[in-house]
Amino acid sequence: MPGDNDGTNSMAQFTAPTGLAQDSARNVYVMDGNALRRVSPVGTNWAVSTLAGSVLNHGTTDETNLLARFDDPLGVAVDSANNVFVADTLNHAIRKVTHVGTNWVVTTIAGVAGRLNAGWQDGTNSNAQFAYPDGIAVDFAQNLYVADAWSNVIRKITPSGTDWAVSTIAGQPGMAGSRNGSNSVARFNSPIAIAVDSTGILYVSDFNNHIIRKIVQYGTNWGVTTLAGLAGGGGSADGLGGVARFYFPQGIAVDNWHNVFVADSGNFTIRKITSVGLVSTIAGLPGASGTADGTGTSARFGEPYGLVVDLLGNVTIADYLGYDIRQGQLAPVLLYAATGRQLTVSWPVGLTGYVPQVSTSLGTASWGSVTNPITLSGDYYTFTNYNAAGVGYYRLHK
Repeated sequence: MPGDNDGTNSMAQFTAPTGLAQDSARNVYVMDGNALRRVSPVGTNWAVSTLAGSVLNHGTTDETNLLARFDDPLGVAVDSANNVFVADTLNHAIRKVTHVGTNWVVTTIAGVAGRLNAGWQDGTNSNAQFAYPDGIAVDFAQNLYVADAWSNVIRKITPSGTDWAVSTIAGQPGMAGSRNGSNSVARFNSPIAIAVDSTGILYVSDFNNHIIRKIVQYGTNWGVTTLAGLAGGGGSADGLGGVARFYFPQGIAVDNWHNVFVADSGNFTIRKITSVGLVSTIAGLPGASGTADGTGTSARFGEPYGLVVDLLGNVTIADYLGYDIRQGQLAPVLLYAATGRQLTVSWPVGLTGYVPQVSTSLGTASWGSVTNPITLSGDYYTFTNYNAAGVGYYRLHK
């Protein structure tokens, strides 16, 4: 049920949760209506508080805490110093929210806040213009990257002292398309969300093209390729690269192993793309909306919008039409492949605190640690064992 109450767990309410970001203390920042809110872990609970703005009140005001005003901001990012950056969509501006003592101070760092101030001018601070900026990400050098949706471009905002310099790194302002290429040769069609990995590679949800793009810097150039999906080919198929299909993908995040997670909003699902471009559906069922918690295809989403992945591989999701924040965790399940009596066993690296054990029976006292060499293969731990007796049981033990 929609609302704007702060509180703990189910006592909290959201009206229109969209973009998500997470800091090193596992606090999740949520754009909700016209406010920046925070979901903080407190033991086994999650406490929701409103930091800046007002969920129901639009505006342009730079101010402190609830006196500040945003206008339907959709994107949020947080840097290593816990500064929060907001893509203030209908204000066509980028705002910074700084924690000073017990206060949260909002300032406009690029663009001029106001519904009539849309444009695509590069420049410094208020000389720059945006046109419905939607997604925002920050790298380790404090550079910001913005998916400027209606301009159909990707912008970079570079800090320089107290100034912020805005440049267009990919796409041609006002020109929609799906062409791969470098810099202004590339084309996008409503790029709506953006993420950056630890090496500086950018990933973009190209909303109206139904594809996921990858942007790599080489020298002074930025090369755009399609990581997964087929431009103009909406659908829900899993598969490798261009075989896969998406349907209006929105939020995007990347983990430490270069897996990309996508809120595939038109399909009501969460998708995973491995570093080699293999797409799988990890939660939800294509075409089936709802608000049910569950495992894999039994989960339901109203409209998954933003998402973020933490260091343990947990994926947190803003469900726009479910009016809630959901979290998906890796299930402690072993995968195996058998050839005769030789067995290869693997499990995701995100399952921290688990150790593999082996037994010749299911008795509780008969389990022992696996002594075979364990290797890292992509984002999975794996080992191979030979069962001389032809019988063996394996488990992950916390």
